[in-house]
Amino acid sequence: MTTHVSMLTATDARSHIHLIVGSNPLAAARCGQSLSAGASPILLVPETAELHYALQKRIDDGEVKWIKEAFRDEHLFTLGREEIDHVVDAVFVTSGPREPLSAHISTVCKRNRIPVNVVDAPQLCTFSLLSTHVDGPLQIGITTNGRGCKLASRIRREVAASLPPNLGSAFLRLGDVRRRIQEEDHLLHMALADGDDVDDSVDQLASFNKLVTEADIDAAKNRRMRWLGQICEYWPLKRLAAITDADVSNILQSYSDLSSSPSPPSSLNSATNNNSNNTPSPPPKRGRIILAGSGPGHPDLLTRATHKAIRAADLVLADKLVPAGVLDLVPRRTPVRIARKFPGNADAAQAELHEMAVQAAREGKTVLRLKQGDPYVYGRGGEEVEFFRGHGFGLAGDRNLGAEGGGEGSVVVLPGVTSALSAPLFAGIPSTQRDVADQVLICTGTGKKGKAPVPPEYVRSRTVVFLMALHRVGGLVAELTGYMDSEIRDETGENREKEVGEAKKRVLWPRNTPCAVIERASCPDQRVIRTTLDRVVEAVEQEGSRPPGLLVVGAACEFLNKLDKGQAWRVEEGFRGLDFVGDGLDLGE
Repeated sequence: MTTHVSMLTATDARSHIHLIVGSNPLAAARCGQSLSAGASPILLVPETAELHYALQKRIDDGEVKWIKEAFRDEHLFTLGREEIDHVVDAVFVTSGPREPLSAHISTVCKRNRIPVNVVDAPQLCTFSLLSTHVDGPLQIGITTNGRGCKLASRIRREVAASLPPNLGSAFLRLGDVRRRIQEEDHLLHMALADGDDVDDSVDQLASFNKLVTEADIDAAKNRRMRWLGQICEYWPLKRLAAITDADVSNILQSYSDLSSSPSPPSSLNSATNNNSNNTPSPPPKRGRIILAGSGPGHPDLLTRATHKAIRAADLVLADKLVPAGVLDLVPRRTPVRIARKFPGNADAAQAELHEMAVQAAREGKTVLRLKQGDPYVYGRGGEEVEFFRGHGFGLAGDRNLGAEGGGEGSVVVLPGVTSALSAPLFAGIPSTQRDVADQVLICTGTGKKGKAPVPPEYVRSRTVVFLMALHRVGGLVAELTGYMDSEIRDETGENREKEVGEAKKRVLWPRNTPCAVIERASCPDQRVIRTTLDRVVEAVEQEGSRPPGLLVVGAACEFLNKLDKGQAWRVEEGFRGLDFVGDGLDLGE
């Protein structure tokens, strides 16, 4: 099977005119991307079209120009910049490939060599948008050439998560070094004349590691540039990310002050586990089921008891949200089964794991039922213990079922670090803070079978953590800031809306209450969206969702991290809070 590859380019779109055809959420996203690149988006839809609210807001704010007309071919040649005869620079069609207009616009654009992008229709596009990570001047783009957009997004996140923080700042400093060297030594002309590498789209030339000596007159003229290139190639990324002004000064003053013999970093050897001395004993007549929490995500946040259970289990039954870093700790010899949970199959998947656990335990095996967070904090741990008890496996110490001391035929429950308390910490949110928050409430955002639970009332000094809420964040915000239908109707179904204000049954949350969405807490691709209740729905819709995640609401959210004036929300990517583990700190392993 053959496939094509695209020529990836970076376009300087400043001052460009982008034509956006469509009025849906994707059109709003395209306008945002266009603005971020410095272009001027023009929205082309009839006046009768129903605009997405984010589009309407950008229009009202003067960021997007709205031409209230249906598409005509002449729009392509009249709405652009004067310096290119009013031809638009690019066209984005957001209505999809099934609309006849999409194919027509594509044909006209191709005929006139106008770049065009049609959503979900690679065959109609002359260019595609990459899944990008941006850190200052650093941009990393991933494309699958139309074969798997969601996978491209995941790869982009994992690539970004593997990079050290502040790498973008390092590029700013190193770029300044390069510019100053070029100015001082006239190296730009020299580089073009002697073929030195000035293109970052190709690998280094064969002469890259050639020793620079004073005797080499040509090399002496550009020695600092060559040493700068070798610093970029061989310094560890963490070291580059931490480059200082003093380092910059040293590079500029003398290349010889730096390492005189750079060499490629050696490969890291993967640690292997040698269990040759741990010969497993014959299985007991009746096995054991261990119900354990894997914590919020980072493997270093496992309890020692759970880590021992992972190493000793004969079978691991894991929830689908248990992160890969934790599952990597399972010995290769141990089979792992992941819950096959998806919408509409949650109960069946749970039952399947239950049956597998009971069957294996009856065969004398030690079964580890590995759950995310803590088993008893919205982890359905109690239900599982009840099920196992009904099949003859009592909770450790449950004497009436012969499970004394956690021995044969027992269920042992091990705690885990719950994300409800650890995720705010990793996001820089003190759940309790003197004079700000004196209580923490942990709630679910979704009740049984998807039913909306009764929302908590507003208490100024309260921090509320909502688990399992982001998929219905719009409904949750509406419930927090307004009365539910069940609250304004009495038992007979009669409307009592006017009486609600007088009764003051529940204090509503102010819409400007600070809040934060925390996703994949403690994992390398952790993301925090800081905003307020009145903007969180828009933020999640525009930024997308990255489960598992939770919502934190309350004044504590802004105690250490205030938004800038006029800022609707701020997105923070990545987690490096446990990088010190293993770097010389003895934690008693």
